[in-house]
Amino acid sequence: MANDMMPHFELLQPADLETALEHVERLGEGGWILAGGHDSLGWFKERTKQPGTVIDLEGIAELKGIRQTSDGIEIGALTTLTEIERDPMVRERFGLLADAARRVASPQIRNTGTLGGNLCQDTRCWYYRYGLNCYRAGGNICYADTPVAMNREHSIFEADRCVAVSPSDTAPALVALDASMVIRNVRGERVVAAEDFFMAPAVDITRMTVLKPGEILTTIRIPETWAGASFYFEKVADRNSWDFALVNVATAMRVDSTGTIEDARIACGAVQCTPRRLTDVENLVKGRAQNEETAELAAGAATAAARPLNYNHYKIPLMQNLVKRSLRTSEA
Repeated sequence: MANDMMPHFELLQPADLETALEHVERLGEGGWILAGGHDSLGWFKERTKQPGTVIDLEGIAELKGIRQTSDGIEIGALTTLTEIERDPMVRERFGLLADAARRVASPQIRNTGTLGGNLCQDTRCWYYRYGLNCYRAGGNICYADTPVAMNREHSIFEADRCVAVSPSDTAPALVALDASMVIRNVRGERVVAAEDFFMAPAVDITRMTVLKPGEILTTIRIPETWAGASFYFEKVADRNSWDFALVNVATAMRVDSTGTIEDARIACGAVQCTPRRLTDVENLVKGRAQNEETAELAAGAATAAARPLNYNHYKIPLMQNLVKRSLRTSEA
């Protein structure tokens, strides 16, 4: 019963971004930023995280909505996944993101879950989530990377002490769309490419993103570059709803009238700590015909550097098949 009770904390509910930024600057690591709340409330109920102050961003109107710009669209970080999934402009021009949003969890969660929250959620490694003192939590061991560990859902690429993966379904889609993230603090803003927004454990094992204390992700910008391209998103999970991906793939591709691939951006999720952009595959398929031979070559290249753990070897053929399908059947 104790796990059903959240610890006491002070709740702040700013009505505008400037006030919120002042709070996060003042509180630093002592403040917890709340977006949709699905990840946060899980931490609180398990008492693994016990912040003294929670800053609820729900009341900040400027962090919500989808807007057309001269160079694409902007999406407020507090825009719900359901809004993104259903928005006509997103569906028509950037359907890859709409498809990814549609595959997150369940309709009930998508109604309140936000794009920013989906991007910034912490890893779902159960050893870490249950409060064990692993590398990511400041300890000196990775419990998921031992001979007897249950690591079916963990990384097959670029593990560095921690083998946890990014759980976000929208992240690979935004990497494939060449999106950028607008980050604000009291001193101004910085813009980071989606590909660089997620933190590798070799750089800082305690963080999933480049967000620092005092910063808020405010906006996601998607340039016109890939508007109306051929898109493909597929997620494989144990159950169609609720579950996090075992592997997912997001592909944006342009094919000319002769069936030749002019350009492509491909990213996979749930295979390493950050969304994995398949640059080698992109370079391989450019200038080739969109056919079975190209898809087979791409599938092999996609997993050439894979280093699976005891129980996740299946991710290699799974990832290969997803990449193969994405190149064979991308649709405008």
